[in-house]
Amino acid sequence: MKSASTEQSVERIENGHKKKRNRPQKHMRRSKHSSVPIEDTHVEESSDGRTSCRSKAKDSTSSSKQQRSDDSNELEAVRASNVAFNSMPPLRFEGRAETGFPGRSASPLLSSPEVSKQLLSKSCPDPRACEQSPRMDGDLFPQIQGSSQRKIFSSHWSLDAVSQALEKGEAFKALFRVNAHNRNEAYCKIDGVPTDILINGNVGQNRAVEGDIVVIKLDPLSLWPKMKGFVTESVAKPEGTNSPPEKEDKNARQKNAIDVVEGFEDGFLANNSSVIGQGAKNGVTRSSSPLLDSCLGSFCEQKGNCSVVEKLCGIISSFPHKRPTGQVVAVVEKSLVRDSIVGLLDVKGWIHYKESDPKRCKSPLSLSDDEYVQLMPADPRFPKLIVPFHVLPGSIRARLENLDPTLEAELVAAQIVDWGEGSPFPVAQITHLFGRGSELEPQINAILYQNSVCESDFSPGSLTSLPDVPWEVPEEEVQRRKDLRDLCVLTIDPSTATDLDDALSVQSLPGGFFRVGVHIADVSYFVLPETAIDTEAQFRSTSVYLLQRKVPMLPPLLSENIGSLTPGADRLTFSIFWDLNREGDVIDRWIGRTVIRSCCKLSYDHAQDIIDGKSDGAENGWPPLHGSFEWSDVIRSVKQLSEISTTLRQRRFRNGALQLENSKPVYLFDEHGVPYDFVMCSRKGSNFIVEEFMLLANMTAAEVISQAYPASALLRRHPEPNTRKLKEFEGFCSKHGMDLDISSSGQLQESLEKITGNLKDDSVFVDILNNYAIKPMQLASYFCTGNLKDSVAEWGHYALAVPLYTHFTSPLRRYPDIVVHRAIAAALEAEELYSKLKQTSIDEVGSCFTGIHFNKDVAESMEGKEALSVAALKHGVPSTEILSDVAAYCNERKLAARKVRDACDKLYTWFVLKKKEVFPCEARVMNLGSRFMTVYISKLGIERRIYYDQIEGLCADWLDATSTLILDKLYSKRGGRGYFKPLKETVYLVSPCDLCVAKCSALSVHDTELSEAVSKDEVGPVVFPLTIQLFSTIPVVLHAVGGDDGPLDIGARLYMSSYYN
Repeated sequence: MKSASTEQSVERIENGHKKKRNRPQKHMRRSKHSSVPIEDTHVEESSDGRTSCRSKAKDSTSSSKQQRSDDSNELEAVRASNVAFNSMPPLRFEGRAETGFPGRSASPLLSSPEVSKQLLSKSCPDPRACEQSPRMDGDLFPQIQGSSQRKIFSSHWSLDAVSQALEKGEAFKALFRVNAHNRNEAYCKIDGVPTDILINGNVGQNRAVEGDIVVIKLDPLSLWPKMKGFVTESVAKPEGTNSPPEKEDKNARQKNAIDVVEGFEDGFLANNSSVIGQGAKNGVTRSSSPLLDSCLGSFCEQKGNCSVVEKLCGIISSFPHKRPTGQVVAVVEKSLVRDSIVGLLDVKGWIHYKESDPKRCKSPLSLSDDEYVQLMPADPRFPKLIVPFHVLPGSIRARLENLDPTLEAELVAAQIVDWGEGSPFPVAQITHLFGRGSELEPQINAILYQNSVCESDFSPGSLTSLPDVPWEVPEEEVQRRKDLRDLCVLTIDPSTATDLDDALSVQSLPGGFFRVGVHIADVSYFVLPETAIDTEAQFRSTSVYLLQRKVPMLPPLLSENIGSLTPGADRLTFSIFWDLNREGDVIDRWIGRTVIRSCCKLSYDHAQDIIDGKSDGAENGWPPLHGSFEWSDVIRSVKQLSEISTTLRQRRFRNGALQLENSKPVYLFDEHGVPYDFVMCSRKGSNFIVEEFMLLANMTAAEVISQAYPASALLRRHPEPNTRKLKEFEGFCSKHGMDLDISSSGQLQESLEKITGNLKDDSVFVDILNNYAIKPMQLASYFCTGNLKDSVAEWGHYALAVPLYTHFTSPLRRYPDIVVHRAIAAALEAEELYSKLKQTSIDEVGSCFTGIHFNKDVAESMEGKEALSVAALKHGVPSTEILSDVAAYCNERKLAARKVRDACDKLYTWFVLKKKEVFPCEARVMNLGSRFMTVYISKLGIERRIYYDQIEGLCADWLDATSTLILDKLYSKRGGRGYFKPLKETVYLVSPCDLCVAKCSALSVHDTELSEAVSKDEVGPVVFPLTIQLFSTIPVVLHAVGGDDGPLDIGARLYMSSYYN
């Protein structure tokens, strides 16, 4: 197995950094369990087709209320916004439906779309009669009046309307992504358009959820907001707005204000209005786009015949300071994640509601089928769900009847079954119960379930196609292959690796040349097309690694035994040999099916010790040698491979490749598999040996299959970065005196190297720059060449700066590699068939399809076409249509595996912090404003926000002219109305006396060196007043948030010292 670290640099750039920031407004309150709300305009189509707008505040006929000032209106919106984050009280249905959820016969739940409307009809009590849920901020929900008589969302377009709009270029299909910091912001990336489209507000998102494939219609150009640059005014503010809004924007909001009930996610409208915010001032509504159409037409006249996407790109480039916005008009493909949303039931909110009224609190408690409980998703990108009681599993319902508060600590999974036009929330049913949210195993199981990772045993049918063990290579198969068992071949992998799918060899040739071989496990020999094991491997698509365990793509019998390149055992492989000169130029190459016998399995540490000259390999603890080879042969091979890989790496960067990477934490586990600590680890030179030759093998394979089968080759492309974000990064660097060239990946890499060279004494800031550089990067993806046959320029890989790339080197853990192996096997077979058709020897024909020079004349000849076609049929090379589906599915599963890995990293960090309780460390301020700061914690390589507005006992003075924040402690309670959070949410306050006691305890340690080491690494608190500027280094305390009482998170607080408590 090639370790994930060998692809870390490429994959980190390929995956990009998709976390975005919210856009908080000055006078809106935050919830602990949701993003900062933003004010939004809400549009609804009336019965006559006109667009109207509604306010969520109740109508009032009182003259005093009519004379409220704009400021009062804004305060009213504040009070409304705090309504959201509590358990919704029971809903009373006025009617019944005959149909219900799938799998439940004669269910009383109403069918869509009447479910959502009647769930909200006359169901919520007066908020004054309810107590506040301790788990949420704000008041309980107000009464919802008349919700069944009106639509919150517009109807989705029909399939015919969608098809016509897409054909005419009036709408675009795109993947729907939600801002993890602010669910009111979503983004859609249109293929070929450099800037993503902002979908702002719950109404504009129109019931789409993360991962849906949607159809969007662009807003008029006049409604596109000003592009928020990476640096606005005098502080860096990526995505989120971290300063008071400009006066004219505030006045505009007050003039067109729509009070927002945060609990209904900006989607609940109460009053009819003829204005829709900014668009109303220009007399333009969202339902029409005359100005945009005019621009499209004008641009088309200038450029002649061009596609709608090209026109849109022209408009965006003509208005670089405008941010394109749109709205969802249809969901054409629902995300599979809708069926596996993990979260916690808000049981305490429900119990508080029941106990607040003696009439409702009966003993024993009787639950009505007409009521529901709310589910709070662990992933903030998903909306809150409502789960009717009559579809609850019996065990959960029984615990609710007994008012069991521990039920709230149980992780559950739910499936969205309906989201009607009149419902602010989706209706769901519980599908799975995992266990307590504060335990490791339930959390890991929930992560796997949420990402649809199959953990079940392999089917008997898939296992029967594998040979029995012990297994030996059949002699007839050896005769068909090149025998390399006498060649010094070795593997370099992590010490714990069991699925070894790549090996290396090197030979010295006359004239100073080297012959380097990469040998990849021939999994396609065992996994034949359209067999049971092939179907299962395609379904799983990729192995998923969880540090302490893995979910394999192939049965262990194959991936860890007969298919793995075990030392001392004969194994089947695909081999690629390159003849290289000392400059790294490929002079010649050979590709074929082979038999090898690896002489040893080296770990990365072993290889690094050889490179550094620290070991001769004869020490205890080193792996055994197999065959007739000596350690001197292994040491010579490793050193030569290291020198050649260094040359290839330098050459690759000279040709424009991009490398962005930071140190990562490595977790330490106890005997029970629970993480208790971590250490920072960076990659070694031995990692780069494997990486360089794997990259070269992947590029070679891509060249072969794209030339032999140009309409059905599975390649991997990496598009250019998001233009807007890249320019924001450029502006950030320019503001701080750093010259950044973003014209190409090579220029970006070169300028970053110059900047980091000047900052070599500040490794933390280098990490910050790398993090910022990764944010504009887009996701790499598999694709079928037949789908982009007219756009060959889009085949390239931006980060690697190569025109062709694929995955070939990890067939034991990636299904696309098996597909590529079959295509290469077909090309090799076609060479033999062509020689037979021409009645000549294979040596005379040569490697016409797989050699360094592709023979196009042979490929286009009648015999060549026949040979390629017959070989493709024999080895199962799929058609363009089938391969397109395979690529799309593999992209989805690879992204899911990445999400599992990221979620597990966060989970392990959470458990370490929970064990430590508090973890003091240094942080660097990355973003600073009047409301919050974003800090980078280098010890963990993570970013966190610290909010300091509206904190009891804390005074935050923001000096806009100098971009300086001054924090001081208030020694008296604040007066006036308003809600202020406790100081402990922002500041971890310690007494100097306690610090003295701790230091005395440390000095009592007899080991002087240990005491000095502890003192050196110790992070001490600072005192009030605290002055902070951008890039300041400040002490913070990290702590674990949630578990049994909410979603897991890692919190950060300022580390301060004061005698005053």
